[in-house]
Amino acid sequence: MVEVAFGGSAEEISLKEVGLRYEVDGEIATITLDRPEKRNAQTFATWSALAHIGDNLPQQVRVVVIRGEGPSFSAGIDLRMFTPEGVPGQGAFTSLATLDETTFVDRVAAAQRGFLWLRRPDIVSVAAVQGHAVGAGFQLALACDLRVLADDAKLCMKEPALGLVPDLTGTKPLVELVGLSRAIEICLTARVVGAQEAARIGLAELVVAPGELTEAVRDLTAALLATNRDAATATKRLLQGASGRTLEEQAAAEAREQEARIKALFG
Repeated sequence: MVEVAFGGSAEEISLKEVGLRYEVDGEIATITLDRPEKRNAQTFATWSALAHIGDNLPQQVRVVVIRGEGPSFSAGIDLRMFTPEGVPGQGAFTSLATLDETTFVDRVAAAQRGFLWLRRPDIVSVAAVQGHAVGAGFQLALACDLRVLADDAKLCMKEPALGLVPDLTGTKPLVELVGLSRAIEICLTARVVGAQEAARIGLAELVVAPGELTEAVRDLTAALLATNRDAATATKRLLQGASGRTLEEQAAAEAREQEARIKALFG
């Protein structure tokens, strides 16, 4: 059971009720968005459950795979959230509009927690994307370190077309991956980016036929796990910090990380 926050209250529900499957097999955790009849649309409960999984990830896990059941990865926000009635038991955007600034920001931060943990240096997160990855679905894929796309994948940052902004931590990785100008164009036109273009502009590490997606992710996971865990964690930490450092600062950071590795291996 997981505690999920709904519009100010909290309730204990199962991951199945949220529409998620979660499996741990040794060093690999797999999270499956499992509402194929809704194209794996996301709700407040989805984000709370993702945060709960991150908070309780077993220590042995090194790779986290995010996938979607059915023909779509995730079609984005459940459209019922735009209606006055909202999602039963979870409220709607109309209820958020009445909140004071501090409460509103806290509520958004709680949703963002479901995405932020996927960047932890001690794990590598992989999005296995087929079909639609729209809005919140696109941002969930962007929250992962690596993206493997089926060649039918369709990425779209839909929020601006709906009068909103992307607020589930997707804007920074999008700019870092494709550059500011391309990110502006993708977001403000809300156009669809196909799989081949995604690979060309840096949004995907690999594009495969839909029937080969599972095997491709399995092969990538095996390659990631073949690397020494402590070295992988230190290297990811270095890479994540590189953009915020000068060359000299990065060189010094490399030396500090290498000192720890040399002493661990040979001290």
